[in-house]
Amino acid sequence: MTHFIRILLILALSLALPAAAQELNCTVEVNSSKIEGTDKSPFDELQEAMTEYFNTRKWTNAQFAPNEKIECRFFMTVSKYEDEKFTADVQVQVSRPVYNSTYTTTLLNFKDTKVEFTHRRGEQLVYNESTWEDNLTAILNYYANLFLALDFDSFSPLGGQPYFDRMASIVQMAQSSGETGWRAFEDTKNRSAVLGSYTDASTSGIRELMYNYHRKGLDEMVTSPDKGRAVITESLKTLQKIYQNQPMSVALSIFKDTKLDELVNIYSGAPDSEREDVYNLLKDIYPTETERLEQIRHPVKK
Repeated sequence: MTHFIRILLILALSLALPAAAQELNCTVEVNSSKIEGTDKSPFDELQEAMTEYFNTRKWTNAQFAPNEKIECRFFMTVSKYEDEKFTADVQVQVSRPVYNSTYTTTLLNFKDTKVEFTHRRGEQLVYNESTWEDNLTAILNYYANLFLALDFDSFSPLGGQPYFDRMASIVQMAQSSGETGWRAFEDTKNRSAVLGSYTDASTSGIRELMYNYHRKGLDEMVTSPDKGRAVITESLKTLQKIYQNQPMSVALSIFKDTKLDELVNIYSGAPDSEREDVYNLLKDIYPTETERLEQIRHPVKK
């Protein structure tokens, strides 16, 4: 899908969900190595059910060819399994291609440590947008919409808003259920906090950053490296504003885990003054990342 066509699709977006090609190509893995016993069938069955749920559902009205699907990953590590109740953590990632290149950039790299749900073997995962079904489908719906929101945001300013709206509805229903991982102020990195980092006024500038960084920055660097990199440098100033408003925001840690290594590569060929500016911009926000920030400041000679 060309960028122009993707942007037109975003601008024409509505919430109708006709039957058409699916949008997600989600790799799902359930790791049960921490669970004693040789019967892995409950975990294999769960992995198959979640894979089908993500990849065979129509989540938007946009038309996606098979090679245009959004690449995402959902890696679940089960730490406890008893009486059909799972306790786990999940590493989620979503990526998108950079225009006119073979390079793929990561939009999200996040670990959810508050995953608990009950799933009976052979039980079908039922999608319901307006009412609560169970905690597992709520978690899957939440992340499917987060994958979509971030992808669409990276191609058009605030293009992912319909999916953030859906996430807000999911969080509201989940909070009423009393399930863990959803409650406001429960901790600073649960699913409610992640949604808030993209939608609260004090931190929502991260969405503008993601658009400028990807659409005006990385996509431009293929043909004009200096111009694209300059936009990325300017976009990083948004992190300072978020840090001033909410220094403990999960938006900052998500950006660090998703983008810091990439920034090392982006600035490897930048002038000394530009690398110094980026280093000074980030050092107070990420004081524990001195080693990686020093690689921006003083790249390793190849």
